[in-house]
Amino acid sequence: MSQHPQHPAPQSESAPESESESRTASPSEFAGEEFWDSRYRESDRIWSGDANAVLVREAADLAPGRALDLGCGEGADAVWLARRGWRVTGTDISGVALERAAGHAADAGVADRTDWQRHDLAASFPAGEFDLVSACFLHSFGDFPRERILRAAASAVAPGGILLIAGHAAWPSWQQDDRPEVHFPTPEEVLAQLELPEGAWEVLLAEEHERAQTRPDGRPGTRKDNAVKVRRLP
Repeated sequence: MSQHPQHPAPQSESAPESESESRTASPSEFAGEEFWDSRYRESDRIWSGDANAVLVREAADLAPGRALDLGCGEGADAVWLARRGWRVTGTDISGVALERAAGHAADAGVADRTDWQRHDLAASFPAGEFDLVSACFLHSFGDFPRERILRAAASAVAPGGILLIAGHAAWPSWQQDDRPEVHFPTPEEVLAQLELPEGAWEVLLAEEHERAQTRPDGRPGTRKDNAVKVRRLP
């Protein structure tokens, strides 16, 4: 995945578990579309090509419908969903990433079930309602209206549909003593920021968990993430 403000974590975190796992620029480095297009041009594949583990775990049993992948990058999550029968809209700020995602969808034989749209989510948002809206690792050091974007994501969920939000809960284990000052919202804070109308949504998941993550030097490490999954009542 790519990022504009969506999806970051320190670039020193190389070898993310999946392509939407992390991407970050410092305020002085971050330059929106131009930055991320340049970042993607550095290599034929920036991310692993594997779908996010939290998406695989939480969406595997959902009946296919229309899905929206926010910050889709190179398309691994969207392609995984399309292979399972979903019709997927993937959006990213980077045209380079979207081109690459479209190629991966074609290679997987799901081009007819994917729609790739370029959006700076701070300025525009895909139209329509979706049975699943996935927002995995939407973080940024810059001036990024994450809370407003997540509220827009909730508004795009169709009755009976799911909003899945995954985020980092802390810096990686090897970066605890050398990190920028960033607040990682807790699952409870994410739920509060969504401002969901009372009685209109069901909270299915709000948890923090620790997982293994390889350090830049190849040694094992860990990272804490959180996940929020809510269903809009019919």
